[in-house]
Amino acid sequence: MEVQNSGDELGADANLTSGQVTQARGRATRQKKALSELLEEASNFSSAQELHSKLRERGYRVGLTTVYSQLRVLAEAGNIDSVLTPSGETLYRLCSLSSHHHHLICRDCGDAIEIEAALVESWTNEVAKQAGFTDISHTIEIEGRCQRCSFEISRR
Repeated sequence: MEVQNSGDELGADANLTSGQVTQARGRATRQKKALSELLEEASNFSSAQELHSKLRERGYRVGLTTVYSQLRVLAEAGNIDSVLTPSGETLYRLCSLSSHHHHLICRDCGDAIEIEAALVESWTNEVAKQAGFTDISHTIEIEGRCQRCSFEISRR
């Protein structure tokens, strides 16, 4: 899906078509629509800087601070996933599962698979209960090497 741009600043209201964006709290803006469309096109997690560069390449005049702000709004609304890399950078991707889930992420190519893990959920609930904790939340990201990258390495 190509992002259409009239060349003006991205702060103006827009008629949004993406369900992920229209569910986000706050005002419907071209930034949210453009970011959502970029995220819909991507299969991997992307950094704010990468998304900002792609927006600029498509002719949008938008600041990096605005991109970070819009990503935060979309993440807080549960419309996109975010993961923290070992270097401390946050990466973003559109959610394909609306329920609580985790990720298997290839450390070589960045491909990610969303997984639901009932065993993990029951384990975290039991550990919290034993410790007297309530209202718990957790994030689990499993890193490894995907089948394609493993094959590529084995051919070297």
